[in-house]
Amino acid sequence: MRFGLMVLAPVALIGGVGPAIAHDTRPQADAIITGGMVYDGSAAEAQSVDIVVMDGLIVRIGSDAGDDYRSAQIIDAGGLIVAPGFIDPHTHAGSDLVASENSRRANLPYLFQGVTTVVVGNDGRGSANIADLASQVAERGIGNNVAYLVGFSPVRESVLAKDNRAPDTAELAAMETKVETAMCEGAWGFSTGLYYVPQAYSQTSEVIALAKIAARHGGYYDTHLRDESTYNITVTGAVNEAIEIGREANLPVHIAHIKALGPAVWGHSAKMIDAIEKAQAGGLRVTADQYPWTASGTRFSNALVPRSALEGGLDGLRQRLADPAQKAAIRAKMIEAIARRGGAEKLLVTGLLGNADIPVGKTLAELAVIQRVEPVDAALATLEMGDARIASFNMNPDDISAFAKQDWVITGSDGSNGHPRKYGSFPKAYQDLVQGEAGMSMARFIQRSSSQAAEIIGLPNRGYLREGYAADIVIFDPDNFAPTATYQSPRELSNGVRHLFVNGVPVIRDGTYTKALPGEALLKDTEC
Repeated sequence: MRFGLMVLAPVALIGGVGPAIAHDTRPQADAIITGGMVYDGSAAEAQSVDIVVMDGLIVRIGSDAGDDYRSAQIIDAGGLIVAPGFIDPHTHAGSDLVASENSRRANLPYLFQGVTTVVVGNDGRGSANIADLASQVAERGIGNNVAYLVGFSPVRESVLAKDNRAPDTAELAAMETKVETAMCEGAWGFSTGLYYVPQAYSQTSEVIALAKIAARHGGYYDTHLRDESTYNITVTGAVNEAIEIGREANLPVHIAHIKALGPAVWGHSAKMIDAIEKAQAGGLRVTADQYPWTASGTRFSNALVPRSALEGGLDGLRQRLADPAQKAAIRAKMIEAIARRGGAEKLLVTGLLGNADIPVGKTLAELAVIQRVEPVDAALATLEMGDARIASFNMNPDDISAFAKQDWVITGSDGSNGHPRKYGSFPKAYQDLVQGEAGMSMARFIQRSSSQAAEIIGLPNRGYLREGYAADIVIFDPDNFAPTATYQSPRELSNGVRHLFVNGVPVIRDGTYTKALPGEALLKDTEC
């Protein structure tokens, strides 16, 4: 690009007042990005081209494209990577985006990873009141864009509470109506967490019936599998159930945080991949997201307590624990669950809930030593007071690598409090996959972080650097793009994002948050 002093043409006197001033008649752009290595999201190799941003859109891309515009903001991206803003298909940022504090609605943990759009409502927990959520965004502002999934749990609980039973015909119809309304209000798909109570009490046929409603409106099925280990139908059985739901309901399937959890299923990635690829060969679109960590993030109640004991929630559990016979049965199942996750030394307490009062940063094995009890009894004592967030170190690096190299797997954070994945999943994936032994190309990493996610969700005009597309753009330093969050300090912002645009507005400039809240609720355009 050529920028310098503007040379004025010869002028004439007008009305004897004085010389006329030559005006720059080029269109006024909001920003011009020049000098960077530009990856457009298509998996094509980088080009050195200019990008012109105006009115929230990318209006020109090309060599010296900036010469045709004037702009007060010219970003020299020399030595930096310019890419479509990253899209996270699985987050738990919903509560942040409706918070009263601007600092929470800014969603800084994601902005500093280069994420310009997050999906919320995953694991079947998404509100069915999509219009209300979108209205709050429009009224109060958020840092990055948000897309919504309607969750199975609120839909089921609104009709059946936390009961362990199947719906009758009228109850199922009421649930279908709620999914229909949410899809008509702009949800992109139907989300389940069949491992969690009360969703775990559903039969496959119930899920298919609701997934058919999402399919009718062009949505997709997003699922936390019923089992990621050997809790009930095994992880391979759960993959097959998800495929069955997709086939019977006739909609794409997206498997959340794909993993083989615990030593009993290490190596089962091969079986899971085989089942998915056979389904794909049969015409079903099946994709998955994955976070690049060896530990999952959950709670004692979710990780250790049998589903039947959680009917009625934690209050129901505590009533059962008050009965010695039921407590003994629950305790026996919890011992099995601790072993399933690799032992008490693999469960690290990262946060407390309710009235729990135990040291954070200790493993369950260490808690047991401190309390001079068996590990299971330390967990039970915690559950009688409240609950605890834990990092569960239960994955094998070979399985992680096997999933990561699949062309149908993308990055997703599953971001939750008490785990570094909320603050550092995209830069950690970059470090592991591009800079590490995996040897993934930069172009492929950017594709799986942007355009591929947009296509899975169905987002139009996002995920690529193309003329006419929304100006969601990340500019990062390839030598310094890295997480700083750890399991011990999980709330540390990532490094390396130098500039970030959301809908054409700079939210990070020179590595600093600008205080802007330009994010939008991205709603599916559905005829109802």
